[in-house]
Amino acid sequence: MRDLYKRLGVAKSASDSEISAAIEACQHTVLKAEAAVVLEGKPRREEYDRLHTLLCDLGRLRARLGLTHGQYWQGSVANDFSLPPDNERSRHDELVIKIGQAVSLHETCQRLRHGLPWLACAGFMTIAALVIAIGLDAL
Repeated sequence: MRDLYKRLGVAKSASDSEISAAIEACQHTVLKAEAAVVLEGKPRREEYDRLHTLLCDLGRLRARLGLTHGQYWQGSVANDFSLPPDNERSRHDELVIKIGQAVSLHETCQRLRHGLPWLACAGFMTIAALVIAIGLDAL
């Protein structure tokens, strides 16, 4: 579906006279006929506006999920409601990175937990050896 407002170069909030002027100035005959049928009648325009809002929301959602790269969304007609991503990577990619960080932190804690008794024992033995060495020197 085409974004008629975008194709005509008018805002969604444009008045009826602005839309009529944009339709008259349009050079593309098919677009001109389609826009006249849809946007010049109040009930059809209201219905189109509801659908337009829904498609814009879907385009935003697809962009945030990183789903704008599919071959079926690349055509000029289907691409009217596609938006560039508003973040560097998709939510899925961010989730995978966070899970990887959590797993890495968990593995580090596990290694420290298993190594901590040996480390404590070695520290205790070192302190005991120093006390004995200092004690023998004092005698």
